[in-house]
Amino acid sequence: MTRSSAETRARRRFGAVLALPAALLLLMLVIGPSLIALGLSVTDYRLGMDEVQWVGAENYARLIDDTGLRQSIVNTVSFVLVVAPLSVLGGLWVAVLVAGAGRLQGLFQTVFFLPVTATLVAMATAWEVVLHPSFGMLNALLETLGLPAQRFLSDPDLALWTLAAIAVWKMLGYNVLLFLAGMATIDRQLYEAAALDGAEDGWRRFTLVTWPMLAPVTLFVTVITLIRALGEFELVAVLTNGGPDGATEMVIFKLYQEAFRFFDIGAASALAVVFLLAVMVLSLAQVTLAERRK
Repeated sequence: MTRSSAETRARRRFGAVLALPAALLLLMLVIGPSLIALGLSVTDYRLGMDEVQWVGAENYARLIDDTGLRQSIVNTVSFVLVVAPLSVLGGLWVAVLVAGAGRLQGLFQTVFFLPVTATLVAMATAWEVVLHPSFGMLNALLETLGLPAQRFLSDPDLALWTLAAIAVWKMLGYNVLLFLAGMATIDRQLYEAAALDGAEDGWRRFTLVTWPMLAPVTLFVTVITLIRALGEFELVAVLTNGGPDGATEMVIFKLYQEAFRFFDIGAASALAVVFLLAVMVLSLAQVTLAERRK
């Protein structure tokens, strides 16, 4: 055995040792629970049962026939179609503005990132005060403008869109930081070259340099935002509990109810498997598109 091959093997063993803790965490927190959910999804297991029977694809068939699930899917898709574009495009727009703020850039970064660091209870309490139908600040503003007060969280026609607006507020700061990090890696010489070609105004500099160079970051932010919007649970559980009349019930909240309210672990596992597959498709799409750009 040559010295170079021995060194190569030693480096590989050292790399494997370093990767072992992360691999164990991945196995315990992601792969293991996913396999357990896949196994439970083909059984009739209910929480507390002593016996478990194989039911095959019956749980998946029940998902197809579940009208409540269909409504939660419609709610989720509607929610994502509002939240994802506004969070991504709004985050990009704000990032461009913050990047040009000069010495105040750090202050604006902190302000926009605050919703990301806010605790769930504090955020929910604050929004309940703002949106309260009797003494909420938003309704007070509407009345000042001569407009009628609204039941933002208890009106079936408004509740889902109210949650979507709060989700955009919550996700915007994270996307802003990602875009700012991407903009920091753009070579300034590209802007100088664009200026020599006549692109001196901000819009042309953005379309010719900033936007194309941010394409990988935009793809990543879009996929992450889609996954976060698909998996929204906290806002529903804390602010509306799926109501009124199921108007804000979404897929993850439906999964939670099946597992911990009705104790139907088999059906909840089947729904979890379907959701996991949807997330995998989005992740694979991101990798495929990123590879094609290379």
